[in-house]
Amino acid sequence: MTHDASPSVPPPRRARGILLLGLAALGLASALFVLRRPLMMSAPTCLAGRWHGCYDTFNGVVLMTLVTLPVSALVVWALARRRHGAWRTSLAEVGMVHGTVPFLWLTMMPGAGAGVVPGRLSLVPLRDLVTMGPLGIAGNLLVLASLGFFAPMRWAALASVPRILALGAGCSVLVETAQYVLRLDRVSSVDDVLVNTAGAVLAGLASRRWWRGTATERAHRSRLASAPEPAPEPADRVS
Repeated sequence: MTHDASPSVPPPRRARGILLLGLAALGLASALFVLRRPLMMSAPTCLAGRWHGCYDTFNGVVLMTLVTLPVSALVVWALARRRHGAWRTSLAEVGMVHGTVPFLWLTMMPGAGAGVVPGRLSLVPLRDLVTMGPLGIAGNLLVLASLGFFAPMRWAALASVPRILALGAGCSVLVETAQYVLRLDRVSSVDDVLVNTAGAVLAGLASRRWWRGTATERAHRSRLASAPEPAPEPADRVS
């Protein structure tokens, strides 16, 4: 009796992972297509190694962030190999740094009146959202998005929405305080804190299936490590 060979169907989790990777690649390709002209404007300056016109501009920082993606991927591979296959931990550490430092660099970039103009505060909630515009809101959502996405994957202690919210709010308050104290000719706004924190929480929710698994795995390992060792069986007596 012969049975028809049924085609192999990938597991639901693997299919979902492939779909998410495909969507992420499509989103990145779409963003590069939209930003190709402004990014290429700063390419000659960045390739020449000049600071002015590259690292002090939005286009230059974004371009260098994209160019160094292969370097970060290599660092992830090296860390995972050194740690005997700890891919999730290595990816989370490198992803936090690579996705957060460029945005912090942009938020701390001094304006034309840095050091001369006194610090400015905007403490009325939701007043600055109107002047931000869609691009401003999107940029503020991305400032701490990588931190919110990867931090609970790296540290099980942060694997909860309230803790991600506290982490995002605390980091954003520190950034806004530094802008004010250093007199960078920027407005330290409570709306920036709200939008930065929202971006961290939304990104954390997007990675929830991974950081929940990380917390469960580490809790299981800690239980195994703290469990008492079984007593050795007595040796058989020879009569």
